[in-house]
Amino acid sequence: MSKIQVFDPALCCSSGVCGVDVDQALVSFSADLDWAKKNSVDIERFNLSSQPMAFADNVVVNQFLERSGADALPLILVNGEIALAGRYPNRAELSRWAGIPPVTTAPPSSSGCCSGGKCC
Repeated sequence: MSKIQVFDPALCCSSGVCGVDVDQALVSFSADLDWAKKNSVDIERFNLSSQPMAFADNVVVNQFLERSGADALPLILVNGEIALAGRYPNRAELSRWAGIPPVTTAPPSSSGCCSGGKCC
């Protein structure tokens, strides 16, 4: 299984889902992160404001910040390599990187008593 690391911009709290004006992207990512952890995905998250040494100590992240700046965060690494920058991954991306089957919804069944346009 892959190791996923999320390097967040400076957030007010560990999830960024706090305060009055919450970013919907952070709300969605927080739910996807919970889903990933429930599916045993190896995922770590680092906040620039509370864990600056994690950014400074990682060569890939440090070079990214020198080149692109903190405004280009979030940065997602998969097995130490840049997989995504500038936005949070969705659940399908997380599942692909982690090597687990994505969650799909089954299409409605066409069998039953109402098939063919005639109802019982």
